[in-house]
Amino acid sequence: MAAANAAPATAHAASGDKGTKHKFKVPHTFVIIMIIILAVTALTWIVPAGEYARYENASGQMVVDPEQFTYVEQTPVNPLLIPLYIVNAMCSRIDLMLLIMFSGGAFIFITKSGALHSLVARIAKVFQNRLYLFIPIMTTVFALICTTQGVNQFIAFAPILVMISMAMGLDSITGVAIILLGGSVGFSTGTFNPSTTLIAQGIAELAPYSGLTFRVINLVVFLVIVNVYLVHYANKIRKDPTKSPMYELDKTNEYKNLDIDSFGPMDARKALIILALVVALAAMVIGSVNFGWDTPELAAVFLALAIVEGFLSGETPSSMSSEFLTGCKGMLSAAMVIGLATSISDIMTAGNIVDTVIHAMATLMAGTPAFLIGPVMYLANVLVSFVIVSGSGMASAIIPITAPLGDLLGLTRQSTVLAFNFADGFSNYVQPHSTALMGMLGAVNIPYDRWMSFMWKLFLIIMLACCVMMGIAQAIGYM
Repeated sequence: MAAANAAPATAHAASGDKGTKHKFKVPHTFVIIMIIILAVTALTWIVPAGEYARYENASGQMVVDPEQFTYVEQTPVNPLLIPLYIVNAMCSRIDLMLLIMFSGGAFIFITKSGALHSLVARIAKVFQNRLYLFIPIMTTVFALICTTQGVNQFIAFAPILVMISMAMGLDSITGVAIILLGGSVGFSTGTFNPSTTLIAQGIAELAPYSGLTFRVINLVVFLVIVNVYLVHYANKIRKDPTKSPMYELDKTNEYKNLDIDSFGPMDARKALIILALVVALAAMVIGSVNFGWDTPELAAVFLALAIVEGFLSGETPSSMSSEFLTGCKGMLSAAMVIGLATSISDIMTAGNIVDTVIHAMATLMAGTPAFLIGPVMYLANVLVSFVIVSGSGMASAIIPITAPLGDLLGLTRQSTVLAFNFADGFSNYVQPHSTALMGMLGAVNIPYDRWMSFMWKLFLIIMLACCVMMGIAQAIGYM
């Protein structure tokens, strides 16, 4: 009888194991990137190697000659050298990796002091029942800042916004989405961005910052789209937290069960700590805009901020050193992702297949119906953006091809630059090898698959809106 009872139990267990076995689990971010690296390495053996002739234009930039593409000898990448490519990629991006780790080292003192807790309490109190105001205000702030800056420079803001959203009864995705989506609109519409718009317009022989009115219109349009989507999502999560892709993971978030009134009062020491943070962040923005600061200078600011915050928090030199290392360790995963992602484009460059991919896109565009030139130009740029992640690198590679191609197909060069801006910018927020996206998600421990559960519908909406705006640009002869 016992044996008879055991059989069903065993069968049930086997059935349960079988069900568990069939349940798909998205691999770790490192695994996803390694799969891409292996796939790209394989492509260097399959895709014919090719290159465009390059020359120095009037602005002193090396650009490709769209009329001089030739196939060259195959230079496949040895798979055994993949570890070396990864190491070299990390060395080439060490400044950004240090920026991310040092930001973690600085913010651990701010978090430990409780200064942000008290500040969060005041902000959340004011906007707790007015998400329709709070979210648009915050996304607009980041959109305006990112008209001149890259979103990856605001990775350090992510923990703050996650704290605020959790305190307001929302999820961690809402917090990081405020930065990523707001910043994406400012960056992707290309109003003032020197690293994308200026370079692209220079290559296309357009006046710097020309066509600004239509770009501002686009900024407003996409801000409306993003905020409607995000406010709707935030209200849905507030009503039913189980609908959040981060529901289970957010249960272990240290801010999940904090009551807004439990953050404590803002005393003089906390005020000084927040003031030091504001001064540092303001210095980074002003330094980047007015003095040409790059990643090393920003990393140095975070290092200095860590020292100042440590002393303001009352730490001894030894305890300060220990806490700083703990904060850096917390950001190590995000830093490693950046190094891994960079190796993808390095392998494609070594295999001489980047220009081949671009050439194929240009060839396909030649047979496009006239009324679809604008949208298809954007979609072609989207494909290229998954190959060339760098905005300035993509501009230098693709605009010399798409600008004269647009001339032949009846698309203005201003529209060609806009198509590049849209594709290069918005694609950054779904690419698993985007340093801006993966650095931000890594900073707040949001898995890529959970982010995409939230983001995929919005990205499709954004792509549709980009096609519509490109159609309008084509119809009005956007100059």
